[in-house]
Amino acid sequence: MSLVNFPKRNYINGRTPIEKMKALTKELGGPAIYIKRDDLTGLPFGGNKTRKLEYLMADALEKGADTIITCGAVQSNHCRLTLAAAIREGLKCQLVIEERIPNSYDYHANGNNFLFNLMQPEAIHICPFGQSPVKEMETLAEQLRSEGRAPYIIPVGGSNEIGDLGYIACAEEIVEQMEQMDISFNRIFVTSGSAGSHAGLLAGMKLLKQDMIVQGIGINRPYEVQRAAVLELANDTIEKMGYEPFLTLEDVLVDCNYIGGGYSVPTDAGRHAVELVARTEAIMLDPTYTGKTMSGLIDMIEKGIIGKEENILFVHTGGTPGLFAHPEIFQK
Repeated sequence: MSLVNFPKRNYINGRTPIEKMKALTKELGGPAIYIKRDDLTGLPFGGNKTRKLEYLMADALEKGADTIITCGAVQSNHCRLTLAAAIREGLKCQLVIEERIPNSYDYHANGNNFLFNLMQPEAIHICPFGQSPVKEMETLAEQLRSEGRAPYIIPVGGSNEIGDLGYIACAEEIVEQMEQMDISFNRIFVTSGSAGSHAGLLAGMKLLKQDMIVQGIGINRPYEVQRAAVLELANDTIEKMGYEPFLTLEDVLVDCNYIGGGYSVPTDAGRHAVELVARTEAIMLDPTYTGKTMSGLIDMIEKGIIGKEENILFVHTGGTPGLFAHPEIFQK
Protein backbone atom coordinates (compact mmCIF):
# COMPACT_ATOMS: atom_id res chain seq x y z
CA MET A 1 0.00 0.00 0.00
CA SER A 2 1.53 3.31 -1.07
CA LEU A 3 0.38 6.94 -1.14
CA VAL A 4 3.50 8.29 -2.86
CA ASN A 5 1.81 8.60 -6.26
CA PHE A 6 -0.87 10.98 -4.98
CA PRO A 7 -0.11 14.72 -4.89
CA LYS A 8 -0.16 16.11 -1.37
CA ARG A 9 0.28 19.44 0.41
CA ASN A 10 1.85 19.54 3.87
CA TYR A 11 -0.18 21.18 6.65
CA ILE A 12 0.80 18.83 9.49
CA ASN A 13 4.23 19.00 11.10
CA GLY A 14 5.02 15.33 11.54
CA ARG A 15 2.69 12.92 13.31
CA THR A 16 -0.02 13.89 15.74
CA PRO A 17 0.74 12.35 19.15
CA ILE A 18 -0.93 9.42 20.84
CA GLU A 19 -1.26 10.03 24.58
CA LYS A 20 -2.49 7.80 27.38
CA MET A 21 -5.46 9.28 29.23
CA LYS A 22 -4.34 8.05 32.62
CA ALA A 23 -6.72 10.07 34.76
CA LEU A 24 -9.76 9.27 32.59
CA THR A 25 -8.83 5.59 32.58
CA LYS A 26 -8.66 5.65 36.39
CA GLU A 27 -11.94 7.57 36.66
CA LEU A 28 -13.74 4.97 34.53
CA GLY A 29 -12.00 1.98 36.12
CA GLY A 30 -10.41 0.85 32.86
CA PRO A 31 -9.99 -0.07 30.01
CA ALA A 32 -6.77 1.75 29.10
CA ILE A 33 -7.83 4.76 27.01
CA TYR A 34 -5.44 6.50 24.61
CA ILE A 35 -6.15 9.53 22.45
CA LYS A 36 -4.91 10.36 18.94
CA ARG A 37 -4.56 14.14 18.93
CA ASP A 38 -5.83 15.09 15.48
CA ASP A 39 -7.07 18.27 17.13
CA LEU A 40 -3.42 19.36 16.91
CA THR A 41 -3.09 19.34 13.11
CA GLY A 42 -1.47 22.40 11.58
CA LEU A 43 -4.28 24.67 10.34
CA PRO A 44 -6.07 27.03 12.79
CA PHE A 45 -7.48 25.14 15.81
CA GLY A 46 -6.74 21.82 14.07
CA GLY A 47 -9.03 18.95 13.25
CA ASN A 48 -9.48 15.87 11.09
CA LYS A 49 -10.33 17.83 7.93
CA THR A 50 -6.70 18.98 7.72
CA ARG A 51 -5.60 15.48 6.71
CA LYS A 52 -8.19 15.39 3.92
CA LEU A 53 -7.30 18.88 2.74
CA GLU A 54 -3.67 17.92 2.20
CA TYR A 55 -4.84 15.75 -0.69
CA LEU A 56 -7.85 17.80 -1.82
CA MET A 57 -5.91 21.05 -2.10
CA ALA A 58 -3.11 19.30 -3.97
CA ASP A 59 -5.68 17.98 -6.44
CA ALA A 60 -7.21 21.46 -6.80
CA LEU A 61 -3.82 23.03 -7.51
CA GLU A 62 -2.90 20.30 -9.99
CA LYS A 63 -6.15 21.04 -11.87
CA GLY A 64 -5.39 24.76 -12.03
CA ALA A 65 -8.08 25.95 -9.62
CA ASP A 66 -8.14 29.57 -8.53
CA THR A 67 -11.20 29.38 -6.25
CA ILE A 68 -12.30 26.80 -3.70
CA ILE A 69 -16.00 26.26 -3.03
CA THR A 70 -17.16 24.15 -0.12
CA CYS A 71 -20.13 23.76 2.19
CA GLY A 72 -20.91 22.94 5.77
CA ALA A 73 -23.37 23.51 8.55
CA VAL A 74 -23.52 26.60 10.73
CA GLN A 75 -20.32 26.50 12.85
CA SER A 76 -18.65 24.17 10.32
CA ASN A 77 -15.14 23.07 11.31
CA HIS A 78 -14.64 21.89 7.74
CA CYS A 79 -15.39 25.35 6.33
CA ARG A 80 -12.93 26.92 8.80
CA LEU A 81 -10.13 24.59 7.81
CA THR A 82 -10.85 24.73 4.07
CA LEU A 83 -10.81 28.52 4.17
CA ALA A 84 -7.49 28.42 6.04
CA ALA A 85 -5.96 26.00 3.51
CA ALA A 86 -7.12 28.17 0.61
CA ILE A 87 -5.50 31.21 2.21
CA ARG A 88 -2.26 29.24 2.65
CA GLU A 89 -2.32 28.38 -1.05
CA GLY A 90 -3.20 31.89 -2.24
CA LEU A 91 -6.62 30.82 -3.55
CA LYS A 92 -10.00 32.50 -3.27
CA CYS A 93 -12.59 30.67 -1.18
CA GLN A 94 -16.38 30.82 -1.08
CA LEU A 95 -18.40 29.11 1.64
CA VAL A 96 -21.93 27.76 1.43
CA ILE A 97 -23.39 27.59 4.94
CA GLU A 98 -26.33 25.23 5.30
CA GLU A 99 -28.96 26.07 7.91
CA ARG A 100 -29.83 22.56 9.08
CA ILE A 101 -31.95 24.25 11.74
CA PRO A 102 -34.15 27.07 10.32
CA ASN A 103 -32.71 30.58 10.77
CA SER A 104 -29.72 29.29 12.75
CA TYR A 105 -26.97 31.27 11.01
CA ASP A 106 -25.81 34.33 12.94
CA TYR A 107 -23.16 36.51 11.32
CA HIS A 108 -22.14 37.82 14.75
CA ALA A 109 -21.86 34.41 16.44
CA ASN A 110 -18.69 33.32 18.18
CA GLY A 111 -16.80 30.09 17.44
CA ASN A 112 -16.20 29.17 13.81
CA ASN A 113 -18.46 31.95 12.52
CA PHE A 114 -16.18 34.49 14.15
CA LEU A 115 -13.17 32.79 12.56
CA PHE A 116 -14.81 32.87 9.12
CA ASN A 117 -15.17 36.62 9.42
CA LEU A 118 -11.63 37.05 10.74
CA MET A 119 -10.09 35.14 7.81
CA GLN A 120 -12.44 36.81 5.29
CA PRO A 121 -13.57 34.40 2.58
CA GLU A 122 -14.44 35.93 -0.76
CA ALA A 123 -18.11 35.24 -0.04
CA ILE A 124 -20.40 33.44 2.41
CA HIS A 125 -23.64 32.13 0.90
CA ILE A 126 -26.44 31.08 3.25
CA CYS A 127 -28.36 28.00 2.14
CA PRO A 128 -31.73 28.14 3.94
CA PHE A 129 -33.20 25.11 5.67
CA GLY A 130 -34.61 22.64 3.15
CA GLN A 131 -32.49 23.75 0.20
CA SER A 132 -29.58 21.80 -1.26
CA PRO A 133 -26.06 23.10 -0.53
CA VAL A 134 -24.72 20.78 -3.24
CA LYS A 135 -26.88 22.49 -5.87
CA GLU A 136 -25.85 25.87 -4.49
CA MET A 137 -22.18 24.97 -4.92
CA GLU A 138 -22.76 23.76 -8.47
CA THR A 139 -24.58 26.99 -9.33
CA LEU A 140 -21.74 29.06 -7.91
CA ALA A 141 -19.18 27.04 -9.85
CA GLU A 142 -21.09 27.58 -13.11
CA GLN A 143 -21.24 31.29 -12.44
CA LEU A 144 -17.51 31.50 -11.76
CA ARG A 145 -16.70 29.53 -14.91
CA SER A 146 -18.79 31.97 -16.93
CA GLU A 147 -16.53 34.71 -15.55
CA GLY A 148 -13.41 32.89 -16.74
CA ARG A 149 -12.45 31.54 -13.33
CA ALA A 150 -11.49 27.99 -12.33
CA PRO A 151 -13.50 26.79 -9.32
CA TYR A 152 -12.90 23.53 -7.46
CA ILE A 153 -15.69 22.06 -5.35
CA ILE A 154 -14.80 20.27 -2.12
CA PRO A 155 -17.73 18.23 -0.74
CA VAL A 156 -19.05 18.59 2.79
CA GLY A 157 -16.46 17.35 5.26
CA GLY A 158 -13.94 16.85 2.46
CA SER A 159 -15.37 13.34 2.37
CA ASN A 160 -14.65 11.74 -0.99
CA GLU A 161 -12.10 9.21 -2.18
CA ILE A 162 -9.43 11.92 -2.58
CA GLY A 163 -9.91 13.45 0.84
CA ASP A 164 -10.12 10.01 2.38
CA LEU A 165 -6.51 9.35 1.42
CA GLY A 166 -5.70 11.50 4.45
CA TYR A 167 -7.15 8.87 6.75
CA ILE A 168 -5.44 6.06 4.88
CA ALA A 169 -2.29 7.96 5.84
CA CYS A 170 -3.58 8.29 9.41
CA ALA A 171 -4.10 4.53 9.62
CA GLU A 172 -0.49 4.00 8.52
CA GLU A 173 0.63 6.54 11.12
CA ILE A 174 -1.28 4.80 13.92
CA VAL A 175 0.20 1.40 13.02
CA GLU A 176 3.71 2.88 13.04
CA GLN A 177 3.07 4.49 16.43
CA MET A 178 1.73 1.21 17.84
CA GLU A 179 4.96 -0.50 16.84
CA GLN A 180 7.07 2.24 18.41
CA MET A 181 4.98 2.25 21.59
CA ASP A 182 4.88 -1.57 21.70
CA ILE A 183 1.12 -1.59 22.11
CA SER A 184 -1.86 -2.86 20.14
CA PHE A 185 -5.33 -1.39 20.25
CA ASN A 186 -8.42 -3.54 20.48
CA ARG A 187 -10.74 -0.77 19.27
CA ILE A 188 -10.52 2.63 17.64
CA PHE A 189 -13.34 5.06 18.35
CA VAL A 190 -14.00 7.80 15.78
CA THR A 191 -16.82 10.22 15.03
CA SER A 192 -18.87 9.14 12.01
CA GLY A 193 -20.45 12.21 10.38
CA SER A 194 -19.79 12.93 6.71
CA ALA A 195 -18.13 9.48 6.96
CA GLY A 196 -14.64 10.37 5.71
CA SER A 197 -12.54 9.76 8.83
CA HIS A 198 -14.45 6.60 9.70
CA ALA A 199 -14.30 5.22 6.15
CA GLY A 200 -10.63 6.11 5.70
CA LEU A 201 -9.56 4.49 8.97
CA LEU A 202 -11.63 1.39 8.21
CA ALA A 203 -10.21 1.06 4.70
CA GLY A 204 -6.68 1.78 5.88
CA MET A 205 -6.72 -0.74 8.70
CA LYS A 206 -8.19 -3.44 6.44
CA LEU A 207 -5.58 -2.77 3.75
CA LEU A 208 -2.87 -2.96 6.44
CA LYS A 209 -4.39 -6.25 7.66
CA GLN A 210 -4.99 -4.94 11.17
CA ASP A 211 -7.71 -6.72 13.12
CA MET A 212 -8.73 -4.04 15.62
CA ILE A 213 -12.34 -2.88 15.66
CA VAL A 214 -12.96 0.51 14.02
CA GLN A 215 -16.00 1.76 15.91
CA GLY A 216 -17.81 4.76 14.49
CA ILE A 217 -20.21 6.84 16.59
CA GLY A 218 -22.83 8.46 14.37
CA ILE A 219 -23.73 12.09 15.01
CA ASN A 220 -26.09 13.03 12.18
CA ARG A 221 -27.84 10.26 10.22
CA PRO A 222 -29.92 7.13 10.88
CA TYR A 223 -28.07 3.85 11.28
CA GLU A 224 -28.80 2.25 7.91
CA VAL A 225 -28.05 5.47 6.00
CA GLN A 226 -24.77 6.05 7.85
CA ARG A 227 -23.63 2.47 7.54
CA ALA A 228 -24.20 2.49 3.79
CA ALA A 229 -22.40 5.84 3.41
CA VAL A 230 -19.33 4.58 5.27
CA LEU A 231 -19.22 1.40 3.19
CA GLU A 232 -19.52 3.21 -0.13
CA LEU A 233 -16.82 5.73 0.70
CA ALA A 234 -14.46 3.12 2.16
CA ASN A 235 -14.72 0.98 -0.98
CA ASP A 236 -14.33 4.04 -3.23
CA THR A 237 -11.13 4.86 -1.36
CA ILE A 238 -9.82 1.32 -1.64
CA GLU A 239 -10.47 1.50 -5.39
CA LYS A 240 -8.67 4.87 -5.53
CA MET A 241 -5.68 3.14 -3.94
CA GLY A 242 -5.65 0.69 -6.86
CA TYR A 243 -7.33 -2.32 -5.24
CA GLU A 244 -10.58 -4.10 -5.94
CA PRO A 245 -13.21 -3.03 -3.38
CA PHE A 246 -13.74 -5.84 -0.87
CA LEU A 247 -15.57 -4.46 2.16
CA THR A 248 -19.15 -5.45 3.00
CA LEU A 249 -21.74 -4.03 5.37
CA GLU A 250 -20.59 -6.52 8.00
CA ASP A 251 -17.26 -4.67 8.15
CA VAL A 252 -18.90 -1.36 9.06
CA LEU A 253 -19.50 -0.80 12.78
CA VAL A 254 -21.37 2.39 13.58
CA ASP A 255 -23.58 3.16 16.56
CA CYS A 256 -26.13 5.92 16.03
CA ASN A 257 -27.72 5.79 19.48
CA TYR A 258 -25.93 8.89 20.76
CA ILE A 259 -27.25 11.47 18.28
CA GLY A 260 -29.97 12.70 20.63
CA GLY A 261 -32.22 15.35 19.11
CA GLY A 262 -30.18 15.60 15.91
CA TYR A 263 -27.00 17.00 14.40
CA SER A 264 -25.49 19.79 16.57
CA VAL A 265 -28.24 19.38 19.17
CA PRO A 266 -26.42 18.82 22.50
CA THR A 267 -27.10 15.80 24.69
CA ASP A 268 -26.70 15.57 28.46
CA ALA A 269 -24.35 12.61 28.02
CA GLY A 270 -22.25 14.54 25.49
CA ARG A 271 -22.01 17.55 27.81
CA HIS A 272 -20.99 15.27 30.67
CA ALA A 273 -18.29 13.68 28.47
CA VAL A 274 -16.86 17.09 27.50
CA GLU A 275 -16.76 18.17 31.15
CA LEU A 276 -15.27 14.88 32.34
CA VAL A 277 -12.41 14.93 29.83
CA ALA A 278 -11.73 18.61 30.55
CA ARG A 279 -11.66 17.95 34.30
CA THR A 280 -9.53 14.81 34.18
CA GLU A 281 -7.21 15.41 31.20
CA ALA A 282 -7.41 19.15 30.39
CA ILE A 283 -8.29 18.16 26.81
CA MET A 284 -11.15 20.01 25.16
CA LEU A 285 -13.80 18.10 23.24
CA ASP A 286 -16.86 19.69 21.61
CA PRO A 287 -20.61 19.09 22.02
CA THR A 288 -21.40 18.30 18.37
CA TYR A 289 -18.78 15.70 17.45
CA THR A 290 -16.21 14.41 19.92
CA GLY A 291 -18.38 14.91 23.00
CA LYS A 292 -21.05 12.59 21.61
CA THR A 293 -18.40 10.10 20.50
CA MET A 294 -16.82 10.08 23.95
CA SER A 295 -20.27 9.64 25.49
CA GLY A 296 -20.62 6.51 23.38
CA LEU A 297 -17.28 5.18 24.58
CA ILE A 298 -18.17 5.88 28.22
CA ASP A 299 -21.57 4.22 27.85
CA MET A 300 -20.08 1.08 26.30
CA ILE A 301 -17.57 0.87 29.16
CA GLU A 302 -20.29 1.26 31.78
CA LYS A 303 -22.44 -1.40 30.08
CA GLY A 304 -19.53 -3.87 29.99
CA ILE A 305 -19.45 -4.02 26.19
CA ILE A 306 -15.77 -3.07 26.36
CA GLY A 307 -13.58 -5.27 28.53
CA LYS A 308 -11.51 -3.73 31.32
CA GLU A 309 -8.35 -5.31 29.90
CA GLU A 310 -8.69 -3.71 26.46
CA ASN A 311 -6.64 -0.90 24.95
CA ILE A 312 -8.81 1.76 23.33
CA LEU A 313 -7.75 4.53 20.95
CA PHE A 314 -10.03 7.56 20.77
CA VAL A 315 -9.44 9.72 17.69
CA HIS A 316 -9.86 13.40 18.61
CA THR A 317 -11.16 14.92 15.37
CA GLY A 318 -11.12 18.53 16.62
CA GLY A 319 -13.99 20.98 16.82
CA THR A 320 -12.78 23.06 19.78
CA PRO A 321 -14.22 26.39 18.46
CA GLY A 322 -17.68 24.89 18.94
CA LEU A 323 -17.19 25.33 22.69
CA PHE A 324 -17.12 29.09 22.30
CA ALA A 325 -20.23 29.17 20.14
CA HIS A 326 -22.39 27.55 22.84
CA PRO A 327 -21.05 28.37 26.32
CA GLU A 328 -24.58 28.25 27.72
CA ILE A 329 -24.52 24.44 27.38
CA PHE A 330 -21.96 24.25 30.16
CA GLN A 331 -23.18 27.01 32.45
CA LYS A 332 -24.44 25.63 35.74
